[in-house]
Amino acid sequence: MQIWHPFTQHGLNEDIIEIETSDKEFLITKDGAKIIDGISSWWVNTLGHKNPIIAKAIEDEAKKLHQIIFAGFVHKPAKCAAENLSKFLPKDYTHIFFSDSGSTSVEVALKMAVGYHYNKGQNRSKIVAMEHSYHGDTFGGMSSGARSVFNEPYTKMLFEVERIPYPKEGEEERTIKAYKKLLEKEGNKIGAIILEPLVLGSGGMFFYKPFVIDELYKLSKEYGVIFALDEVMTGFGRVGTMFAFNQTNIIPDIICLSKGLTGGSIPLAATVSTKEIYDAYLSKDKAKMFFHSSSYTANPIACAAANANLEIWQNTDVLADVKRVNDFYYTQLERFKHLPAKNVRILGDIFAFDVEKSGNDYVSNIGIKLYDYYRKNNILLRPLGNTVYVMPPYCISNESLIRVFDVIEKSLKECL
Repeated sequence: MQIWHPFTQHGLNEDIIEIETSDKEFLITKDGAKIIDGISSWWVNTLGHKNPIIAKAIEDEAKKLHQIIFAGFVHKPAKCAAENLSKFLPKDYTHIFFSDSGSTSVEVALKMAVGYHYNKGQNRSKIVAMEHSYHGDTFGGMSSGARSVFNEPYTKMLFEVERIPYPKEGEEERTIKAYKKLLEKEGNKIGAIILEPLVLGSGGMFFYKPFVIDELYKLSKEYGVIFALDEVMTGFGRVGTMFAFNQTNIIPDIICLSKGLTGGSIPLAATVSTKEIYDAYLSKDKAKMFFHSSSYTANPIACAAANANLEIWQNTDVLADVKRVNDFYYTQLERFKHLPAKNVRILGDIFAFDVEKSGNDYVSNIGIKLYDYYRKNNILLRPLGNTVYVMPPYCISNESLIRVFDVIEKSLKECL
């Protein structure tokens, strides 16, 4: 039986590279080649591959528990994960619901928000999202995400979502006014707004200012709309703070977490909510419970990995490494003035730019050509159409960063 790989067009006969082991920022093939993981293996790996502290926690827990039903039962790793995560969050967050991926954490958030209104006797099931957004590949995630080549075959199966414009720099007021107008027209039908805070990831690494989130939150509260932030990518240091909302002046009603929750070691997700959300489900009536689960909810081994990760965050200045990477990025700006690159942008651990004189379609030829060039030079970068971005594990050495940017420079000179 052959393996069907994600986001892979097997008809192009691309090489599938077998990885034997890994270490810090490197993926090491069975032939011994060391590939620099410039995108944290799809944004999950924050502390470096094969982190010894997380690996030991996984090993120790595997000797105790593998998986137990989480309805009516609990275990120490889950209790500790809730407690450890709470140390990094405002006290407004009182409840955590575990799942197993970023997509499912979004599904949970959307169901929580709509069910909140339903249990209060309100018919408010409309969702608002931002254009260019991406919230996963399950049907709720696809519905709230932008319509694109990612989900085009399923368009007729997706529920309708109200869209507000991406707040491009200098045009933020357009987004705020569009949301206000929407609320004035249909505020009593809207249950929630969900946003990727500060960065629209898969849509093209579009950045926007924190004050936009503040303004959208104020409007949401005015109209009783649940405010949810999808921090699956931005959480755990990616944007220079523990969470993206730490750069705002608000506390969302719900936040979605995954990827860096276990340091990128094992799948685990969490949807964290305020007491107000939880209380809407608290009842003597069993029909008002939150009807959601997955078989591997709060897997003990994954929770142990999360605890090890969170303890590293508590005992180590992880953000100092994020700042070091960020500082390095700024030293590279001069070379990009002489390359066919536009809209060079930096935020935390993320460096992105758009290739000049090329289309921005996700499946555009330039992205495919660059991806192939990087792979042949032992660099893992996956351009989003004509958008090239770097988002490495925070432990990446400056030597490896120099290598990544040298190869990027060569690619822009040799591939265009």
